Amino acid sequence: MGWPLRMFQEEGYYFVTSRCFQGRMLLRPSLEVNEVVGGVLAKAVQHSAGGVRLHAFTFASNHFHLLVWARGASLASFMQYLRANLSKKVGRLVDWSGGFWERRYSAEPVLDDTALVGRLRYVLAHGVKEGWVEKCAQWPGLTCLPQLLGAARRLFHWFNWTKRWSKRGSEEQAVGEGRFAEEWAEPVELELAPLPCWKGLGEEERPRAVRALVEKVEVEARARNKPVLGARAARAQHPHTRPEHLKRSPRPLGHSSTRQALRELREQYRGFVAAFREAAARWGRGDCSAPFPPFFFPPRVVPGCVAQVSTLPIFLPARWRWREQYLTS
Repeated sequence: MGWPLRMFQEEGYYFVTSRCFQGRMLLRPSLEVNEVVGGVLAKAVQHSAGGVRLHAFTFASNHFHLLVWARGASLASFMQYLRANLSKKVGRLVDWSGGFWERRYSAEPVLDDTALVGRLRYVLAHGVKEGWVEKCAQWPGLTCLPQLLGAARRLFHWFNWTKRWSKRGSEEQAVGEGRFAEEWAEPVELELAPLPCWKGLGEEERPRAVRALVEKVEVEARARNKPVLGARAARAQHPHTRPEHLKRSPRPLGHSSTRQALRELREQYRGFVAAFREAAARWGRGDCSAPFPPFFFPPRVVPGCVAQVSTLPIFLPARWRWREQYLTS
């Protein structure tokens, strides 16, 4: 079964989720991991050149959530940059060389202000709702809570491996041979944008609104009357640990405070899928003028070129000869 088609809006808000391979604790919080993750996230926002705005984020041990605004298909390149660099840099920190992510990220549209606040509350609840800590501020992983309660800008370090490789073999590299040496660390600023429904609030009112959400999360956690494992236990996990039971649930099509908005989104998505299938069918028949839906990535191979390539002689090793008829047909 194929992945569901991704439908990007001309501009809109998305709740993004990405989970580590097999649910392993590859993002297990530590000072080093938090610094690297923060630098990569800040660099990814800068790399989007205004195509993506970050409103909230949280990094658990085996997944992360983002609440973003994105223009058109900018979210695709943003997530490609973010996940690729996280897998390389955090993978190096935790000694993991295989696939880092379990599947494609999910990006669900958030359709109204009430739903945006609800998604923010969900982000802030991480660490508390899983029973790791009693208070949201005690979660040792990277989270947006300090920026929501204080300065919206936070400084991290981006480790410039391109600069390191450019000096490979030179005397200058001896100063900082390690991939995470200060020699390659460049300061980058991560800025949070306020939710659109909170733009009219003053600088003191926004933190007050965030504290109200946090208090509700912590009150609900205390009502469950269950002991917490503690931040030390979260930091003590081995990054390669694979959980015995992994929570799996179907991805929602979107988030809204009204059913009517979700029904309209579903109808819009059905129209999008129908338009894509029609364009793909025409493309497969060699019609390169077939119009695909906006902000969708059509195949990069020109059908006419495929037909020309298929007529060329193919020389295969003897053990692959059984495939020759299939490949040249």
